Amino acid sequence: MSLPAHLAALEERIRYHFSAPALLDEALTHRSHVNEQPGAFLSHNERLEFLGDAVLTLVVSATIFAAYPGLNEGELTRIRAEVVNEQALARIARRLELGPLLRLGRGEARSGGGDKDSLLANGLEALFGGVFRDGGFVAARQLIESLLAEAITEAVVHKEVVDCKSRLQELLQGQQGLPPRYHLEEVAGPEHQRIYTITVTVGDKSLGSGRGRTKKAAEQSAAREALMHLLPRDGIATEDPPPPAEVLPPLTGKRSS
Repeated sequence: MSLPAHLAALEERIRYHFSAPALLDEALTHRSHVNEQPGAFLSHNERLEFLGDAVLTLVVSATIFAAYPGLNEGELTRIRAEVVNEQALARIARRLELGPLLRLGRGEARSGGGDKDSLLANGLEALFGGVFRDGGFVAARQLIESLLAEAITEAVVHKEVVDCKSRLQELLQGQQGLPPRYHLEEVAGPEHQRIYTITVTVGDKSLGSGRGRTKKAAEQSAAREALMHLLPRDGIATEDPPPPAEVLPPLTGKRSS
């Protein structure tokens, strides 16, 4: 029996075809839908979500463990947490256009459940669980690696800069008992290509500033500049080379309110 067109299209997007299409159906079925179908003997996706979560954690852990032997346990844990979290998984689910395919109860659908991070992330994990049940670990691993490879690379590239914010926090708390504060100074550029300028301070003293295409990236850049002023250069070196500096266009746009 052929799948409905919308489910067949999802299979094309994930490059996996189910031998047991009922597993795909189950992975996309939320409890709220089942609750509105008394006597229909439908299965919701929470068990597959449980399984998919375990497979996802194992695959990401094994991938970064093998690919980055120079990272310690704490660094591996931070990278995994950046890759495997509700917001990150929801972004992938949106890319796969999973939201419109979720089978939700009427109330959940009316409240925008198809675009909730929690439901999207859970649905994606259930999909991983369904692929694991249908095709085994190798099939699930291939799917997860294909969808998360870019996110893993980005997390590793940004590790050294992200650690600068933590390092600055620890340094200032230890020396002065005060946390760093990040202040948005300017937003420039067209809407689709914003450039943020952020200054980091402690008390009333400015420590550094940074620019980036997101507020987070600008904060990281500011923290790194602050550390370079507060510590010897080798005090912020890591065993990994620093990521390449982000190339930003000149600040020519108008400030955004």
